[in-house]
Amino acid sequence: MFKEKNVLVVVTGSVSAYKAASFVRLLVKDHAHVRVAMTQSAQEFITSKTLAILSGHDVLTDLFAGHTTEVVHIDWAKWADIIFVVPATANMIGKLANGLADDAPTATIMAATAKKIIAPAMNDVMLANPAVVRNLATLAADGWLVIEPAEGFLAEGYAAKGRLPEPEAILAEAAIRLRAQTGLLRGKKIVITAGGTREALDPVRFLTNKSSGKMGYALAQAAAENGAEVTLITTVDRQTIFGVTKVMVDSTQAMYEAVMAAFPTADIFIGAAAVSDFKPATLAQDKIKKQGDGGLTLTLVQNPDILKTVGQQKSANQLVVGFAAETQDVIAYGQAKLKKKRADMLIVNDVSSPNIGFSSDDNVITILTPDQPAETLPQADKLTLAREIMQRISTLK
Repeated sequence: MFKEKNVLVVVTGSVSAYKAASFVRLLVKDHAHVRVAMTQSAQEFITSKTLAILSGHDVLTDLFAGHTTEVVHIDWAKWADIIFVVPATANMIGKLANGLADDAPTATIMAATAKKIIAPAMNDVMLANPAVVRNLATLAADGWLVIEPAEGFLAEGYAAKGRLPEPEAILAEAAIRLRAQTGLLRGKKIVITAGGTREALDPVRFLTNKSSGKMGYALAQAAAENGAEVTLITTVDRQTIFGVTKVMVDSTQAMYEAVMAAFPTADIFIGAAAVSDFKPATLAQDKIKKQGDGGLTLTLVQNPDILKTVGQQKSANQLVVGFAAETQDVIAYGQAKLKKKRADMLIVNDVSSPNIGFSSDDNVITILTPDQPAETLPQADKLTLAREIMQRISTLK
């Protein structure tokens, strides 16, 4: 998201200013062009030298520094594509909300047409002060993206809301929200399933598969990036994604019930979970013990077919997308499944290779749609593929 972008990071006088070093470093690693401006109070918590070394540029601290005819804050304002205020104190928030420009950082911001993101960090009582609440609402109305403070241990020695989120979380949320502004699926409700279901044998054992949930989470992120309202029904508790409502389940029956509850109001359903086709006919109440030297015979019964059910129940305005992991005759099985499940799109992949598919960061997929040639995408990481899938879904919806 930030690669080759001109990013100005404004640091203010919060004790969490030390996190600005990691924040700048992450942007540089993402191949952004980074410059830093600091308020006078910020320099009480972290030195400008540190941020100059990390960014590779001198830090702007004084509105009237230098002896040239260059108007530095205007030049920097024109240069910036994106401006982050991280961390943002109540004082800085008040200045920006009321149009004050009495130092180098505020003057630069006021002169800029860049996209602007602000991450408040302060004591919880200050955060709840009506003036701060009002000023943040003003900034949001003016087009600023406001990153909500996190719950956590504050400098005052107790836990409350007001802590600056970790730099990785700020960048992840900002990237999703910036992409969503021009997303192809704005206003759409998307339900996505992820992970491998677990079918209990007894209190300690279960039947499952190798699914890691990575593809489902990648799809959820790509959908959020495209402006969709996303519900992720998952058996795997992975990283939190901004804008995604997570529903945790375990078995196929639990996933089926969650899908049936969410699907009626959804525009799009994407079944990326590896659901178990079968479950034990009975659940042992106690741990199953060995019976001498003999084996164990299990009787299995069919689980509900989630994809087939939503395919049969979908309205003319709903889109159903399925996934199929196969080990042979991938396209043939996929085409048959596409028709049988009444899906509008089916994503198939060959999981016989140990380097792609289940548990891997990469995949190779083939996209099938009714009456259209199969489209195989080259091997790529799952988020890249998820973004490609969302682009194609947008052309159908």
